[in-house]
Amino acid sequence: MSRIHPSDQSRCHGHSLLKDHNDSRRPLHDHDKHRPLLPPPSVLTVWKRSSMTFQGTDGFTVFDPHGTLVFRVDNYSRKNGYGLVLMDGVGNALLSLKPKMLSMQYQWNAYMGEDGCEKTRVFSMRSPSVLFHSTGRKHVAEIFMGAQLGRHHQNTPNFKIEGSFRSRDCKIVKASTGEVVAKIFRKRVNNTTILLSDDVFSLVVQPGFDSHLIMAFVIVLDRISSKPFSPVMCS
Repeated sequence: MSRIHPSDQSRCHGHSLLKDHNDSRRPLHDHDKHRPLLPPPSVLTVWKRSSMTFQGTDGFTVFDPHGTLVFRVDNYSRKNGYGLVLMDGVGNALLSLKPKMLSMQYQWNAYMGEDGCEKTRVFSMRSPSVLFHSTGRKHVAEIFMGAQLGRHHQNTPNFKIEGSFRSRDCKIVKASTGEVVAKIFRKRVNNTTILLSDDVFSLVVQPGFDSHLIMAFVIVLDRISSKPFSPVMCS
């Protein structure tokens, strides 16, 4: 069985997502020497399976380019209503993800730590359609940072997700500028054109954006995309 975590080849593939000014093959001019070097993007391999191997769990296991476990989600109940917790590789809680009670837009909220409260809300994500997930819209989800969603003076999303997550072909962009923040795509077996199953995919996060925050977007997107609309209760 092939390794599912990134290899050097997959890391190079991720570099192709960079803008032209990050291309190492471009000739170096004198004025370039005074520009700060941008770090490379974070290339993660996401496995839609819990790190816990016993029956009755599901979740996510995320590796860095060196095969080190960096994030994990262990869901013991398989029920969205209980929420999820994004942890680092050693099990420290980073963000708690909870569906909004009776959400008519299939909304999830993220909070700091394991037992977050409204004062610690980090972001909210919702489907842009009230009644349908597939309405021909270009974007499939909207992300509002902080606790701004629901306030009358601010209902403009900070980020949008475009494409098809079910096909593992989508991107996260800034709503105001269209700048690509992260991309999701199918992962290939090293040095081949063979695609791995869709429960293993690549996540490339551009410099300047927190990988754990982007991973939280992906987790909620998976829950939003997993089934047609239905109201969600949350304890």
